[in-house]
Amino acid sequence: MKAARLALSLAILSGATTLAPPVVPAEAEGRDPPVGNAIDFCRLELVFDDEFDELSVAAREIGDGRWIAHTPWDGDFGDAAFGDPGPDSPFSVQDGVLSITASKDADGNWTSGLLASADDTGKGFGLRYGYFEARMKLPTGPGTWPAFWLNAIPEPGKTDGTLEVDIIEYYGHARDSYQAAYHLWSDDPAIQTGDLNTFEVAEGSLEDEFHTYSAAVTPANITFYLDRKPMWQVKTPDSHRNKLMILVDLALGSGFSISETPNPVVLQVDYIRAYAFRPALSGCAGPP
Repeated sequence: MKAARLALSLAILSGATTLAPPVVPAEAEGRDPPVGNAIDFCRLELVFDDEFDELSVAAREIGDGRWIAHTPWDGDFGDAAFGDPGPDSPFSVQDGVLSITASKDADGNWTSGLLASADDTGKGFGLRYGYFEARMKLPTGPGTWPAFWLNAIPEPGKTDGTLEVDIIEYYGHARDSYQAAYHLWSDDPAIQTGDLNTFEVAEGSLEDEFHTYSAAVTPANITFYLDRKPMWQVKTPDSHRNKLMILVDLALGSGFSISETPNPVVLQVDYIRAYAFRPALSGCAGPP
């Protein structure tokens, strides 16, 4: 199965095939979603936009800010501790670009950064169905593990599974590919499900320049894009009910050695945006 999925993704990259248009119900957040795999920005409404002209990060309670610096469920991960905002923060902005820096101190301890758009009370940004996009330049070096992803904001009393959508996970030792995945987490094995796909790219190309990574989540399907080109499509789990928060991070490790990871190493993020679906607008100028 994995070989078949890889063959399909390579065919899409080469232009040899396209995905079949998704069958989309006429309801998404109360509005008609776009039809087909092409991203129709005339049917999208921008509802979250961080251009990183300034930094708005709190440690764990989002307050009036835009991000917190840890996962809301105390699930920090990887071989670098995620740092808080402050004098030694892993976050900086310059010329409209966010840098998340992983660095090692004199004692050999690594620190890096994560941003999440909601806190453990559910305060912050989330969207059940929509189009989510980031423009990023990935770090160079073995042991790096950057990601742009979505995760359900938990609802009190909800027990039928929560959705995670990994729009991109990149492993610095494998410079000719990246991965996308989805997971439906549940204590019930009959509900829990997921899948993963690997996409080949020109070696080092995701580190050499900025690219856009995105996903459209509709009631019917989740479609993954690279540079706004559809790469993969899966069925949206029937039990998906929660709003999805946005996360971006530069983790290290994931079971791979960090002994040769450069110090420091940087993930650059030009923007992160989210769009809700709406009926098409007349006279729309097209994509931003």
